[in-house]
Amino acid sequence: MTRRGLLLLGAQLSLIAGLGYRVRQLQVEEADRYRMLAEENRMNIRLLAPGRGLIFDRNGVPLAENRQNYRVVMIREQAGDVEAVLDRLARLIPLPEDRRERVLREIRQRSAFVPVTVTEHLSWEEISRVASNAPALPGVLPEVGLTRHYPKGTASAHLVGYVGPVSERDLAAQESPDPLLQIPDFQIGKTGIEVRLEGELRGSAGASQIEVNALGRVMRELDRREGVPGQDLHLTIDGGIQEYALRRMDGQSAASVVMDVNSGEILASASAPSFDPNAFVFGISFDNWNTLLNDPYRPLSNKAVSGAYPPGSTFKMVVALAAIEAGLVTPDETVYCPGHYQLGDRRFHCWRSGGHGHMNLRDSLKQSCDVYYYDVARRVGVDAITQMANRLGVGVRHDLPLPAISEGLTPTREWKQRRYNEAWLVGDTINVGIGQGFMLASPLQLAVMTARLATGRAVEPRLIRARNGVPEPIPGAPDLGIPRAALEQVRVGMHAVVNDRRGTAYRSRIADPEVEMAGKTGTSQVRIITPEERARGVFRNEDLPWNRRDHALFVCYAPFDNPRYAVATVVEHGGGGSAVAAPIARDILMRTLYGPVPPLAAYPPDERQEIERRRAEEPAPEAPAAPTQTGRA
Repeated sequence: MTRRGLLLLGAQLSLIAGLGYRVRQLQVEEADRYRMLAEENRMNIRLLAPGRGLIFDRNGVPLAENRQNYRVVMIREQAGDVEAVLDRLARLIPLPEDRRERVLREIRQRSAFVPVTVTEHLSWEEISRVASNAPALPGVLPEVGLTRHYPKGTASAHLVGYVGPVSERDLAAQESPDPLLQIPDFQIGKTGIEVRLEGELRGSAGASQIEVNALGRVMRELDRREGVPGQDLHLTIDGGIQEYALRRMDGQSAASVVMDVNSGEILASASAPSFDPNAFVFGISFDNWNTLLNDPYRPLSNKAVSGAYPPGSTFKMVVALAAIEAGLVTPDETVYCPGHYQLGDRRFHCWRSGGHGHMNLRDSLKQSCDVYYYDVARRVGVDAITQMANRLGVGVRHDLPLPAISEGLTPTREWKQRRYNEAWLVGDTINVGIGQGFMLASPLQLAVMTARLATGRAVEPRLIRARNGVPEPIPGAPDLGIPRAALEQVRVGMHAVVNDRRGTAYRSRIADPEVEMAGKTGTSQVRIITPEERARGVFRNEDLPWNRRDHALFVCYAPFDNPRYAVATVVEHGGGGSAVAAPIARDILMRTLYGPVPPLAAYPPDERQEIERRRAEEPAPEAPAAPTQTGRA
């Protein structure tokens, strides 16, 4: 053998030895590793979506539930001619052109064996038609899943909110996204309680262990572990009162909050107009979305907790308490009201141009004299007023499981310097004295303020009554530390507002002596009245564009001797508080005290005929829920 042959033979033997070593390495030394990889390719784990927690009102009436969702999916490799199959399917069920285009786009983007949802939320009749025509629809499979439904529709929309498919924005907002969010068409909370308590409502995923072939196609299920459903929530809301409050504000841009003054439970939190949350679950159209978005009454906004309005004269109790506590005002002390208050060269006007004459504390509340509170606010100062407002729950963000809760605004010297780089002026304090100027409060804060005035305790609002049937503890409400005599003096004034003939809300009183109501009207100005306009006569609200009219407000509680419920109502650009907001709040309070049909005798005599006429036009009242804790004992 030549030298060249020996070299070739050596090279061949080396190659054979190398290959043998590599074969041994793969089959012996790394056998376990590759066996595990092969097993992983054969086995696959798929997440199973848990049932979303249900939401009920305080009486067990469902506000958010899960319903069967009949849907149709398509598998491309089984369908063959996809477009021809879709044509046949469109003759059986609604299949709009835009949806058809979406399906074709998704089918092109996904593997041939991956199912693509064609349409969902079908009726039983529609899904039956698809099933009975299965031979003509290769690759089309009818399926049943779960989807969210809101039985009370508009009545609970702002509170409960709605769910929708996970978006890229949702995923980007989370640091460690739950793997459940990767499931196609998985729905999460978008607004309301649905989004604020998403973690509790969602539950945790189950898993299905499946065997797949080399192409990834499912061959069989090997194991299955169901997920843990989300928590069921019982809210403090009374669905009947909530529906009534919304119906009572029909045609207005308004909000009302009903609160149990002892427990802090929110019995109703209604914002009008509202919207149907089911429209979002089913997929709202572009036109409907634009209609909601461009509505000047802002139906998508939860005005009850997110709205912030000048509280107007409903704030006068705060100023009065601050002055009494500081020892600057006594019940019998009077302030003369000539119809205006002069501060240097600036004149601050009372709502009654001719003046009220001599006003003491009770009469100043009863007749809502502005000059009295200009004078008192100037004496007590903005610092004491702000501190008292915060103690009563105004200018404080209340912790409810809702998004965009307004903190309102109780201005301070530091705030104005920081916000406008300007010093605080005495005129600013005078404006604050009647709930105007920089002052802002939400209907929720006004309800809390009224509840604290009625009890003298720092009662906190609550919206969750129980989780998975376990009642939430009711925290104790500490005493506000306001002298009881001071509170009584303010309460007497609020009683006179409603029950004295010269009170601004006398026409909206409750005639039943056992449940007399105390309250306070408010009309907050949203425009500047120029000296020229005042000289020639101030325009009436009816003569102004809607968005330049005054806000109408009313806060109240009852029964006066043993307070149980407080109500705050704000009607955006509604006009006068006594004429517009007080009747609405009174009716909502009576619905809370008496149930669906308050006795006719509880209404003022001159109003009973109108009440009878209105009842004749309204739908029959709902059957009383049992058990209830809101009906009168």
